[in-house]
Amino acid sequence: MKTIVENLFTNWHLMRWLRLGFGIFLAVQSVQYHDALAGIVAAFFLFQVVTNTGCCGSTGCAMPSSRLPERPQEAEYEEIKSQENKMG
Repeated sequence: MKTIVENLFTNWHLMRWLRLGFGIFLAVQSVQYHDALAGIVAAFFLFQVVTNTGCCGSTGCAMPSSRLPERPQEAEYEEIKSQENKMG
């Protein structure tokens, strides 16, 4: 398991930079305007930056890196004919 310091300094991508910028912007605005709601939202974005998570969790929306599974083999079908019941 990665330590917090390793997680903080590795794997920086565009969304992480955007969250950092938006979190800092909201934190400054919350202090300037004494707005608690903006402070809570800023803390939420900054928490996502520190833990490298998003709304879906760590790489929750990323495509899997493994190859697609092989196609299943062709199924064999057997035709079943119904028998007519004759009474009489």
